[in-house]
Amino acid sequence: MTTYRARFDGGVGFTNGGGLQVQGFLVDVPSAEVTVEQVGELFLASLGLLMAGEVTISNLEIVEAPHKGTRGGPAAEAGETGQGPGRFVELSHVIRDGMITLPNLPGPRFGKHLTREDSRGIYAPGTEFEIGEFTMVTNTGTYMDSPYHRYPDGHDLTGFQLERTVDVPAVVVRLDDSAKLGIDAAALATYDVQGKAVLLQTGDDARFGTPAYVENAHFLTEDGAEWLIRNGAVLVGIDAANIDDMTDGTRPAHSLLLGADIAIVEHLTNLGAVPVSGATFTAAAPLVEGLGTFPVRAFARTAY
Repeated sequence: MTTYRARFDGGVGFTNGGGLQVQGFLVDVPSAEVTVEQVGELFLASLGLLMAGEVTISNLEIVEAPHKGTRGGPAAEAGETGQGPGRFVELSHVIRDGMITLPNLPGPRFGKHLTREDSRGIYAPGTEFEIGEFTMVTNTGTYMDSPYHRYPDGHDLTGFQLERTVDVPAVVVRLDDSAKLGIDAAALATYDVQGKAVLLQTGDDARFGTPAYVENAHFLTEDGAEWLIRNGAVLVGIDAANIDDMTDGTRPAHSLLLGADIAIVEHLTNLGAVPVSGATFTAAAPLVEGLGTFPVRAFARTAY
């Protein structure tokens, strides 16, 4: 579904005096045919302004772009009222023989425990099977981190209740046009994350599998992680090489989130196909005992 945003310069006067001016402001709009009056209403709604007076809009441009969930806009309304079976959106990278997730880790190796040819000597004529085998590091493809990944006394992948990782209401934080690599509390402050899977869309997934994937990669800052914990997020995902700044070995986002029993899903993809709100997120790892990390099949279910 094609979505649109309005870019404009604008101003609003307040009935108790004073005013506010903006340049190049952006709001989500329901269609390319939106009127200037509707844009003005969405401008006021997005800021939650009180005692607003006259609104002026100039240099209006309607652009085709994913909704960011501006307050009072169409994405917010869909998240509150969307009904129906919806659709599924794949958010995982395909695991392939020899693929590279991170340049410092080996790729998976596929093989065969039993070939079809060899199985013909075991089964009845006309019946054959293949049993494959593979070896990999657990940080391969799109994967989930549990507290044991960071802390020796934290629970492993078997410790997450399904309610925390399956059909969790999701909010997508669109950051693919941000000039900042660090995702801090200020970038998250307008989102309702209570009980939500917070999915950070940076656009870095376009470079997955290339050396550039780890260069100038986006990450969650320490105060961003603290804000998510304080505001009740239950899972945090990102479409970048690491939820932490890989140029710094301190890893505060991992430490804080996993310490608060919040699952982390790294190396997501295709988040642009998920609405800002109104979808649910699923990323269930196998019940593997004694591991802190393992690949998942991550996907979203949308309401439309």
